[in-house]
Amino acid sequence: MALPRLLLIDDNETRTQQFENILSFLEYQVSIANSSDYIPLISNVDNLRAIFIGNGCEKQATLIKKVLDIGSELPVILLIEKGALIQVPTAILKMVTQTQEWPAVYPDFIEVLKKLPVPKKVLVTSKTRTINKGLAGKSESIKQIRELIDQVANSTATVLVLGESGTGKEVVAQALHRGSDRKNKPFVPVNCGAIPGELLESELFGHEKGAFTGALTARQGRFEMAEGGTLFLDEIGDMPMPMQVKLLRVLQERTFERVGSNKTIECDVRIVAATHRNLENEIEEKRFREDLFYRLNVFPIELPSLKERAEDIPLLVNDLVSRMETAKKETVQFTVDALALMMQHPWPGNVRELSNFIERLAITHPNTIVSAADLPEKFQGYDVPDDLVVDEIVEEDLTIDNESDKKELEPEGVIPEVISAVSQLPEQGMDLKEYLSDMEINLIQQALSECNGVVAHAAKLLNMRRTTLVEKLRKYEIS
Repeated sequence: MALPRLLLIDDNETRTQQFENILSFLEYQVSIANSSDYIPLISNVDNLRAIFIGNGCEKQATLIKKVLDIGSELPVILLIEKGALIQVPTAILKMVTQTQEWPAVYPDFIEVLKKLPVPKKVLVTSKTRTINKGLAGKSESIKQIRELIDQVANSTATVLVLGESGTGKEVVAQALHRGSDRKNKPFVPVNCGAIPGELLESELFGHEKGAFTGALTARQGRFEMAEGGTLFLDEIGDMPMPMQVKLLRVLQERTFERVGSNKTIECDVRIVAATHRNLENEIEEKRFREDLFYRLNVFPIELPSLKERAEDIPLLVNDLVSRMETAKKETVQFTVDALALMMQHPWPGNVRELSNFIERLAITHPNTIVSAADLPEKFQGYDVPDDLVVDEIVEEDLTIDNESDKKELEPEGVIPEVISAVSQLPEQGMDLKEYLSDMEINLIQQALSECNGVVAHAAKLLNMRRTTLVEKLRKYEIS
């Protein structure tokens, strides 16, 4: 857990030096900017907790207004000289969250820091573990999908996944495979709509050498590749009628022959099929076999469109960005206002469209925070509700599959907010050096515990160089 960071925008060098020294002692990270170079820090600093502005900055009212426009969800605290409150214009007092005299009285300043909220300005991304069967979201419809997956995953029943294009049908198929006793065997996907009809038989069942022009060698089909595992037949509604007959036979008899061979091959494959088409309508139009439909429709799972579960968009964005970070790609974050506009968009391409949209923004706005104004023109027609609430993404929002996952999310030591450990100076005084050493030892031990003893990861968690942490381990004789 990264230490909280504060930003001070001030043209007074003496005050900035005092502020930085005191807050660094209290184990806060501090960023300093003057009134002409603060914008990049508001946009790009991780874990920013609050913005302090020194009274007396040039064009103060304009400065505060711009800060509020960029960091609307962050507290803005105005530092003023002792006794100078009466000199601050009322218009400015109305804009800031509060004022704080400087130099500050220690107990008062500690209370200010303790009350700083965790910002909702930025959607938490890589810092949040997601255990959700690959289906990010907390809407009722997604919860029901997860329950259906749990019910059928470990059976041998054929599953038919229905839903619009881009809703995540393959994600469901993969979740079914991972939840089954076949999870250590292959998961083999086939897009039946992307393969020409005359080649689909060979793709599914394989062929012998010389079976047709171009068959220079024998080749396994997808059924053989998936032996013991799961075969995912995507866009089954686009399968030609002749192939539907052959697939029906495999489902009934669990046997097939390669193209150009009369040798019967037995197969043990779990079938998961998916389509965006209404198969009952396709049956009426004579484009899909009714008997095959009933063979496939043993256990249907219907996925909702993204516009039907807009409340899941923040979690989906979090999940998508986390995957980009894992792949070491450029990433991006969003203000609450930007998320609000995204939640109102209909997303005709569903999660696939959202994923492509996030990836595009990561290219055009790499490693920055995207505000509502940065979104494309088609989003600008939506309004941000006055009573907008976008829940922070915390682990309580996640679906935990089992007790082992739950324990994994609950490390023995979690680094607390350091400020809560700093108490008021006792009347009898204290040994400050010993107190700080004990606190440092405690935090190092907790970081090592959370990182399973990996020094490099613990050093990153404590925002220090690995070699520095190694020296401290030797100094305090921590194993």
